[in-house]
Amino acid sequence: MSEFWLISAPGDKENVQALERMNTVTSKSNLSYNTKFAIPDFKDLGFLVGLLMRGKLDTFLFFFSLQSLIRRMAQSVVEVMEDSKGKAQEHLLANGGRWGSPLTWIDLTSFVTHFEWDMAKYPAKQPLVSVVDTIAKCLGMGLWGHCVPFCSHRSHPLFHLPFRGNLFTRTLSDIVSKEDFVLDSEYLITLLVIVPKSNYSQWQKTYESLSDMVVPRSTKLITEDKEGGLFTVTLFRKVIEDFKTKAKENKFTVREFYYDEKEIKREREEMARLLSDKKQQYQTSCVALKKGSSTFPDHKVKVTPLGNPDRPAAGQTDRERESEGEGEGPLLRWLKVNFSEAFIAWIHVKALRVFVESVLRYGLPVNFQAVLLQPLKKSSTKRLREVLNSVFRHLDEVAATSILDASVEIPGLQLNNQDYFPYVYFHIDLSLLD
Repeated sequence: MSEFWLISAPGDKENVQALERMNTVTSKSNLSYNTKFAIPDFKDLGFLVGLLMRGKLDTFLFFFSLQSLIRRMAQSVVEVMEDSKGKAQEHLLANGGRWGSPLTWIDLTSFVTHFEWDMAKYPAKQPLVSVVDTIAKCLGMGLWGHCVPFCSHRSHPLFHLPFRGNLFTRTLSDIVSKEDFVLDSEYLITLLVIVPKSNYSQWQKTYESLSDMVVPRSTKLITEDKEGGLFTVTLFRKVIEDFKTKAKENKFTVREFYYDEKEIKREREEMARLLSDKKQQYQTSCVALKKGSSTFPDHKVKVTPLGNPDRPAAGQTDRERESEGEGEGPLLRWLKVNFSEAFIAWIHVKALRVFVESVLRYGLPVNFQAVLLQPLKKSSTKRLREVLNSVFRHLDEVAATSILDASVEIPGLQLNNQDYFPYVYFHIDLSLLD
């Protein structure tokens, strides 16, 4: 599963023992895979006072939109690669290298389960308010700012290639041919009709009788998609409107189309040009990569499957990758790099929220243990929750009771009882393409 539960409990002897019991039960029952989640011990906690006194929680509201940004970028990778999930998932990675070191791409699950706070980028020795502001500033001036030029890319014709879409909207220049039509006739004309797949049999039985003067046996299936097929039918010009009306009544749609050889040729040339541009700009060819570009420097890229020593790491420069035809176009690389930055910031924000919530919940001095749980089966999440509530019930009897009885309200909390537990809890969902 790509779902994680990030929890914390006090670090005193009693609760350390509770964590050990949790690990024993979840392991024996095969409920979850548990790992410690390292969060720095921030020294300057003055921010917590300001958080409560000045309503600084608005800062975190800004972070809530991070997951939305990450999902949009993931979907953009799918669009760029014209792929539902398969190959696009291979490019949704995080940079596992430390700040200033060569890029080390690892999968998202490995990054989360082996999370280490980036001390170089977000120094834990700074006041907590400075750490929060650094993340917000990085996102506000960096990733969010870069979304503007990316949106201009999305308005480019390459994102709306004419052969995309269904039979109602896509261009037909790459489908039809001159031989499909009766041309240069004073009396006859060939129409194109979209027929739902479930109505193929009905079309074959009825098209000749939908109107007078329909040429018998003139229909032919040209192409089809998952919803229906495109058929030709030839009839006399003077019954066109009557035929369209009767076709509509029978759930057949006449596609407005006139075969013009010059226009067809122009559209085909335009599509060839757009496809060539797309191959250069977006897909896995480096034809259009700018040598020595400051935006995409010629850095060393290491692909390391963290936690899987059986797979050898491979290091190649961009130039070597280009020579082998394995490079990435500028937009795909932009998405990959900035998706990684947004994802890494998102996980750091999760760590920050666990820290703040743990201090507010368990008090000072700071003493808590954060644990990352990965439920092993969707069907076992209910049982896993019951185990956690039982193990940590002593932390908040009211909350534990309210979980069993949804009618019990927790004084002072404006939360749905289903979102509050005796322990600190945050959810991480890596199903970004669902």
